[in-house]
Amino acid sequence: METPPASIALDKLNIPHTIFRHEGSVESYEQAAKERNQHTGQVVKSILFRIREDEFALVLVAGPQPISWKVLRKILGRSRISTATEEEVLEVTGYKVGTVSPFGVKKQVRVLIEANVLKEEIVSVGSGVRNTAIIIKTEDLRQVLKDAEIVELIGEQA
Repeated sequence: METPPASIALDKLNIPHTIFRHEGSVESYEQAAKERNQHTGQVVKSILFRIREDEFALVLVAGPQPISWKVLRKILGRSRISTATEEEVLEVTGYKVGTVSPFGVKKQVRVLIEANVLKEEIVSVGSGVRNTAIIIKTEDLRQVLKDAEIVELIGEQA
C-alpha cells in the first residue's frame, strides 16, 4: 500500500504518527470519528482560503463546527476572502480536496489553527490519500506547525 505523502513528510521530521486507513469511503465526521475510535472534535479538517491572488491561508478546524467568516476576515485583514478552488487547492497544497494535510504542503502558506484543535491530546488530519488519515498527538502537530497562529474561529457566522 502506498505511503501517504503527509506520513512521508512526518517521517522526514522524525515525528511519531499512525496511518489509519478506512475500509470504505468516509461520508461524515461521525463515521470518520467512530471508525478511528475518536469523537468528532478530534477529526481535523484543513481548509485552504484564498486571501488575494496568489496568497492563501490554511485553516485547521476540529470537527463539523462552522468557522466564523467574520472573525477569519478580521484575522486575515481582508474584507473579502473565499475558499480556494479545487485547482488552487491542488496547486498550493499538492493535495486534492478531501485529502488535504497540513504536513508536506507544496507551497509555503500562512497556517491558522483553531484553538479547539489543541484541546485534544490526539487528533486525526488528512494524509494526502482519500479515506486515509494521520493520527497524531497535538503536541507533535504543534511542533511541526510551530509557526502556525492559534486563533478562535468558532462563533458568529456573519
